[in-house]
Amino acid sequence: MSLRSEHIWIELITGSRKISNFCWAFILFVGSVGFLLVGISSYLGRNLISFFPSQQIVFFPQGIVMSFYGIAGLFISSYLWFTISWNVGSGYDRFDRKEGIVCIFRWGFPGKNRRIFLRFLIKDIQSIRIEVKEGIFARRILYMEIRAQGTIPLTRTDENLTPREIEQKAAELAYFLRVPIEVF
Repeated sequence: MSLRSEHIWIELITGSRKISNFCWAFILFVGSVGFLLVGISSYLGRNLISFFPSQQIVFFPQGIVMSFYGIAGLFISSYLWFTISWNVGSGYDRFDRKEGIVCIFRWGFPGKNRRIFLRFLIKDIQSIRIEVKEGIFARRILYMEIRAQGTIPLTRTDENLTPREIEQKAAELAYFLRVPIEVF
């Protein structure tokens, strides 16, 4: 989503609060609880899950392995839920032609670098760069090339834009900033 006027362009960036992340975190949580319950029920010799008889699983080695997978899955699921609740990766790109400033803001993980805020002068922007890699793992990323600073990605790596959409976005931004487009 973007907000535009004659002098200001604000591009809102979606973070980790996406439906797919919620689904993966939930599926991983339910699966890991299932593994853990099967491992614990094999240790206790009781059926904690009614549709799965625990007598078929011997505690050593299958029960231990199932418990390990359950605990590992809970850790990974917790990581995903924390990432979703902190909304890591969200933020905005603000291009202000009137003041001649570009501001890039992203939320990170809690700690010293929770708020990532970058500020550049528009006159230091050399170009808008499109990186296209086709194949099984296609990648189309939009970068901003800044003099003496390198490149800064403007789109998420998992944002599946079509070639037409990435070209349109690059053309509009390059026109707004009055800089050339480079394709790699």
